[in-house]
Amino acid sequence: MMLKALLVRCANKCFSSTKTSTTANLNSFVTETADYHSIMCPDPNDQPKDKTSALKGAVGVLSLTTIGLLISTVVLATNNSGDAHATVAADTSFLESKALSNIVAVEEDNVCDGAKLAFDNQLCVDLSVPQAGGNITEGYVGELDVGDLVPSTKPFFLSSMCPVNVHWHVGTEHYSYGQFDENGDGPNGNIDRPSWAARYLTDASAEEEQPGFRCHHYDASDSKFTTEYDWMHCHSMEVGETYEVHWPHSAVGACGTVDQYQTPFYDGVFCNLSLESFNALGEQDIANAVGVQGQVFTVVNDESYFYPDMIRGMIVDGEMGQNIAYYTGSTTGSSVSNELCSPYSPITWQVDRECHMISASSFDKLCYDMKMQRDDMSDDLHPHGSRELVEDNLVANNQQRLRAM
Repeated sequence: MMLKALLVRCANKCFSSTKTSTTANLNSFVTETADYHSIMCPDPNDQPKDKTSALKGAVGVLSLTTIGLLISTVVLATNNSGDAHATVAADTSFLESKALSNIVAVEEDNVCDGAKLAFDNQLCVDLSVPQAGGNITEGYVGELDVGDLVPSTKPFFLSSMCPVNVHWHVGTEHYSYGQFDENGDGPNGNIDRPSWAARYLTDASAEEEQPGFRCHHYDASDSKFTTEYDWMHCHSMEVGETYEVHWPHSAVGACGTVDQYQTPFYDGVFCNLSLESFNALGEQDIANAVGVQGQVFTVVNDESYFYPDMIRGMIVDGEMGQNIAYYTGSTTGSSVSNELCSPYSPITWQVDRECHMISASSFDKLCYDMKMQRDDMSDDLHPHGSRELVEDNLVANNQQRLRAM
């Protein structure tokens, strides 16, 4: 009877409620170990009549106490594992909260903050420098004679340039016949091509961005162009729409440092260049040291078109980044036109003549990466307006027609 009671008591302790503390389990183990010793080493004057029965009982007690120890170990391991999981969850939560907010660094820590050399836009008739956002159809040549000035046709990294910003425009600023032109389409339609091959300003309100041309990929009957995407990081983006992405590059940017990417992009372009040094540069020096990559995309809701690293520059893969137009031009945007020109010229432009499809998630990943930079890039997390197509007489006559970079 005593042995039976011992077994029952030990079993109850080993398989008690999960609320039993680890300390209680360990105390039970100590007590039952003492009981086990009394059975395994009995008083010589108190030998059981059935030695086999006693031995079986001892083995049973040993098994149950071992289970008790195992349960205690599992409880301890579970508690420790919970702490580790909590740490990982906390780190993940921090990263997610960081990505969902605008990252604003202390301005004093940003070596490029305020580095922009400010020059006002001027009347085009008073400013004889080539402009960007023109026709890049293969075979086209602009009418502005720029003499011996030539664009850099090397990949920018071979000219010691690095990307200092990335931003994009709704519709295209450039025109490539058969790729992005007046015959393209999108969820918001397209714009017309006037008789002289430029495009008119839209009648959009001040709250809307001035759009450009569209690609030819859009098909309203295909769900990848019409299925909405849950944007987490980019703003004012739309599946099926056409966007022209620009990657400004500079040889005097904060290349290879935490301050490399900047908004506005002018801070990145002029980061390590004083006005005095800038004034000492010739036109060809500028074209060799500052450039912009341009590439046009139609956004689709289809992960087979995902590219994970758009922040680094033009995508060169398969047919992407192969048919390139090279010329010298200026900065762009809807603040300049064919009457008011940009003085930031001449810089090298390398623009992909073809339009490509890309997943919405690729853009969202880009915006996430932009939020991870030291500088606050929140002003570039949405599409900007497009410049009206530049007239022929404002486009340089030095376009290079190379097939690959």
